[in-house]
Amino acid sequence: MRALATFALVGVLAGCGAFTVGPDYAGAPAARSLSQAEAGRAAATGVTPAARPAADDGWQARLPHGGAPADLATWWSQFDDPALDALLAAAQRESGSLAQAAARIEQARAAAVAAGAAGLPTLDLNLANSRGTINIGTTILLATQNRATVQAGWEIDLFGRIAREREASLARLDARTADWHEARVSVAAETAAQYLQFRYCEALVAIAQADAASRTETATVTDRAAAAGFQAPAAAALTRASAAEAAGRLTGQRAECDLTVKALVALTGLAEPEVRTRLAATQGRLPAPRAFEVKAVPAGLLAQRPDLAAAERALAAASADIGAAEGDRYPRLSLAGSVGPLRIDAGQLGATLSTWSIGPSLSLPIFDGGRRRANVESARAAYVAAEADYRSRARQAVREVEEALVRLQSAADREADARTAAEGYRRAFEAAQVRWKGGLGSLLELEESRRYTLTADSTLAGVQRDRVAAWVSLYRALGGGWTNTNEDSRK
Repeated sequence: MRALATFALVGVLAGCGAFTVGPDYAGAPAARSLSQAEAGRAAATGVTPAARPAADDGWQARLPHGGAPADLATWWSQFDDPALDALLAAAQRESGSLAQAAARIEQARAAAVAAGAAGLPTLDLNLANSRGTINIGTTILLATQNRATVQAGWEIDLFGRIAREREASLARLDARTADWHEARVSVAAETAAQYLQFRYCEALVAIAQADAASRTETATVTDRAAAAGFQAPAAAALTRASAAEAAGRLTGQRAECDLTVKALVALTGLAEPEVRTRLAATQGRLPAPRAFEVKAVPAGLLAQRPDLAAAERALAAASADIGAAEGDRYPRLSLAGSVGPLRIDAGQLGATLSTWSIGPSLSLPIFDGGRRRANVESARAAYVAAEADYRSRARQAVREVEEALVRLQSAADREADARTAAEGYRRAFEAAQVRWKGGLGSLLELEESRRYTLTADSTLAGVQRDRVAAWVSLYRALGGGWTNTNEDSRK
């Protein structure tokens, strides 16, 4: 009857354990000033966040337009570039940062399982063998004792400390999962940037090759004219120097392309011959990204960036840590019990007994030198730091999108002008070349026109590269098509 009464009392206490110490997490900061919910949370935590800028104003940069909007989750496949697709797949498969992020997910998952198990009953089996003396009346006998005991224990979470610890561990698991998606988006963007750099380098090599061939032809013609006495030796020397300059520029540009290939090999883990074979399949072609929609309100950005989701979950974990630290200052109630046989052998005497015990235990913190209070203050400070980190990341996210939009619009505006300039300088160079061959133009005029043409062609290639790079940056700044699947599960 006493055991039944004990179980009944513990069950009632467990059922009444709805009082949870610490603040209830009210979500990440999003308003311009403190809301009523945040004010209540501030009163509970002792932390008063400062006023923060709104995230619901419109973008200050122009949004992209033109073309059918594309889905970010499948954006890369719409490039219609098999080489890029293969490199992206290999990079994500071999990425060390993704492997580390996946390992951290497993660590967080194990911690969440351990935190969840802390609120469940435990069951242990103990086996013991001992030899010593026992007193039977006035007789002292040497005896052997064999004991098998099943021990059970259960801590009743009266004040929600264990619940807060589990809440924190689950939030950290969500954060590590979001970190993995952030690493995936980063790897894709970095690989695409290197691929884009290689295609840009290819374009510069083609320009340098054409320039070198033209200068070499000019040098050959001038040498023949000088040998026949129709050109001064200084003119021949000038054209030879110009041809040598172009050849050196071409060699340096090819080396830059080789360095980019090395970077792609390191990112993808593929053998260099395989990388070069894939790159050669679509030689000289820049990727053609499709336009995608950007939400008109920056607040929508906060729901589609995995790094912000990770920071928000870290903030939720820090809030739960305050409750866990606060709960450590309250009494702990546990129920413990054991049952098992005991065998005693003392010479010709022996006996087998059954033993059992059950009962609650209460631990009351009285004096710890301020350690528990200090832990609470430390948890509150960690929450302040986590909130500041979230705000900083949110502002940085808005900045990254704004910068990508500005670069995208700038590249679009500059491309038409750069193309017009390149075509104009090309026609001017061709005219100067005809005049020079006909003996009506000077060599200096020809070389000057050639330099303008080379600069204009390189500028046009750079602007085209910048336009695609801006789309890649915007893809990364908008979260790469990631959606927060944990949002609904927390409601």
